[in-house]
Amino acid sequence: MIVKYPVFVLAAVLAFSTAAARERKERRMYLDDNVVSLTIDALVKAHPKVEARIRRGVQQVAMFWREKDGTADEFAAFCQKQFMADPGELSQTLDRFDRAMEAIGGHQVAMTRTLREPIDLDMGKNLPVDLPLASLNPFDHLSEDFFATKVAFAALLNFPLLKADEIEAMKKQPTREQWAGIRLAQTFDMRVPGDVTRKRTRVEMEANHYIDGYNIFLSGLTTSSGEHPFPGGPKLISHWGLRDHLKAMYAEPGANLDRQRLIQQVMYRIIRQEIPAAVIDNPELDWDPVTNVVSPKDGSPAPELQTREPDARYRQILDIFHVEQEVDGFSPQYPTYIERRFDREREMSEKTVATLLKAILDDPVAGDVAGLIKRRLGRDLEPFDIWYDGFKARESFTEAELNKKVRARYPDLAAFEKDLPGVLGRLGFDSDTAAFLSERIEVDPASGAGHAMGAAMRTDKAHLRTRVPRGGMDYKGYNIALHELGHTVEQTFSLYRVDRVLMQGVPNTAFTEAMAFLFQRRDLDVLGLGGHDPAALAEWKLDIYWSAREIAGVALVDMAMWRWMYDHPDATPAALREAVVKIATDTWNRYYAPYFGVKDSPLLAVYSHMIAYALYLPDYPIGYLIQFQMEKQMKGKSLAKEMERMCVQGRLTPGFWMQGAVGGPLSATPLLDAARDAVAYLNDGC
Repeated sequence: MIVKYPVFVLAAVLAFSTAAARERKERRMYLDDNVVSLTIDALVKAHPKVEARIRRGVQQVAMFWREKDGTADEFAAFCQKQFMADPGELSQTLDRFDRAMEAIGGHQVAMTRTLREPIDLDMGKNLPVDLPLASLNPFDHLSEDFFATKVAFAALLNFPLLKADEIEAMKKQPTREQWAGIRLAQTFDMRVPGDVTRKRTRVEMEANHYIDGYNIFLSGLTTSSGEHPFPGGPKLISHWGLRDHLKAMYAEPGANLDRQRLIQQVMYRIIRQEIPAAVIDNPELDWDPVTNVVSPKDGSPAPELQTREPDARYRQILDIFHVEQEVDGFSPQYPTYIERRFDREREMSEKTVATLLKAILDDPVAGDVAGLIKRRLGRDLEPFDIWYDGFKARESFTEAELNKKVRARYPDLAAFEKDLPGVLGRLGFDSDTAAFLSERIEVDPASGAGHAMGAAMRTDKAHLRTRVPRGGMDYKGYNIALHELGHTVEQTFSLYRVDRVLMQGVPNTAFTEAMAFLFQRRDLDVLGLGGHDPAALAEWKLDIYWSAREIAGVALVDMAMWRWMYDHPDATPAALREAVVKIATDTWNRYYAPYFGVKDSPLLAVYSHMIAYALYLPDYPIGYLIQFQMEKQMKGKSLAKEMERMCVQGRLTPGFWMQGAVGGPLSATPLLDAARDAVAYLNDGC
């Protein structure tokens, strides 16, 4: 349920730093309404034809002007000097900003990427200096520097600072130049001091480092009888590696049921923080997740190894929450992190997103799909079946067969990078476009689960990161690499082939996730193993639906956790742990238990995004909805050409982007209707 937040708003206000309180005091005391009105009147008298633009611009500057920025007379003089009434000069000003922001943003991304390489990439053992270097961001004071030099004020004076709902309420879509001006002004909608930004960078880096090192060695998992179900098993990062390994075992579901249950038990121990700290990223120990007993490989007793991880997972989350509370005080338009993530970054309200997620979860087609899965498995469903992976052509291939196929083609990461033109060609890109993209994408070995890092200037490259174990790329790494390739292709198109760098990108992360899903879905096609008959199409529809339904609940858990933290700003890690377990089990009981027949599972809380990528998870289910609408649009057309056409729209608001891309609004209805048709088709064939 979506509610107002008077309690957490009050709590956030009480938590503002002394610096934030001082900023509010300066603002109240300094530029009163009379100063602003006189400044507006003087400008309107000189330029009466642009009165509306003058009023908005002067008020936008006043919103952020502080005593340290100058006297009231200096404020008025600045507005008189910097306001561009002439359309030609205004356009030239925008051009200057476009070039400058590309240089600033581009070098910021490139420098940050280099500083983080020892943490983000598999470069061997980390050195003590690596984390401090990764936490160093020479641009942490950039926001304050923009205001101190009055660069930000010049932009705010001349270009409208609009919210998404204001833009989408316009009778006519803005011109490309107007769009660029809007995006420029939005760059300066917060004035966060450098010390707060630096603290946020450090806390986020520590959370990422914590997750990147959260590995479980399957070779050390044991049963109560002392057996090792995964002899020689791999090192898997939580949650991604554990989940994907569990999913791969659906290729032989009967033989793997007990092993899937064991991985699920590992996840439960992580969520509840019952996991012994000693087994994390440690290949030297045996661990029975059911009894929770740890022992050295020689079987000798070692009671000192039983100590559980001391709520570190939830402490990391609270650290991010508390630093965002400090940012709250410097964000007048979006005074909570929740609003910044939804209204500012996604340009979709929390209510809108929650409505879409619940539309997926509430639809009764879930019962039909769950029944189909149950019949295929020949057993009652268990919680981990939220990751049922049988709606794919690869269910006819074992993980070992897929690993062999991938390793033969890509014995190392260099081989995958060398084959990028070929991969893109098999996805439908012509040779010139494939070469253009390949030349602008670099492939790196990830220390974590894999990710993409786009460039921000046209002399740089996008970076694709995936894990490659010894012996060559396996199917999991390849599948992730295809996903990240989708990201990097989008990032390259929407930077290099968009008309202004100020417009680079797509509306929000859900849209780039949709692009990544397009590529990931075609992983077997690229290997020459895909199927395209009507049954395969029906399977694909249900695969997207089941994936969207799984992650929609996970996203609701993430959203509810952040609401809980704002309602309980002084919570301890232990209190947060209990709250998250309750939120996860309540969400499970509401949306999953009726179809699974199992109550009180906290499995939805296992996602590592909740620690390292705060409030990122809603982008995945929304991305699935976007992907499905894009797939319908691309039917019978070239994926490559359609993807480029959509990407070069740049960063419009979600509503305008979807209209241009698929001719209609974002909706859950097409996917749900397709799921109904698909399950009916497959049931008829059973």
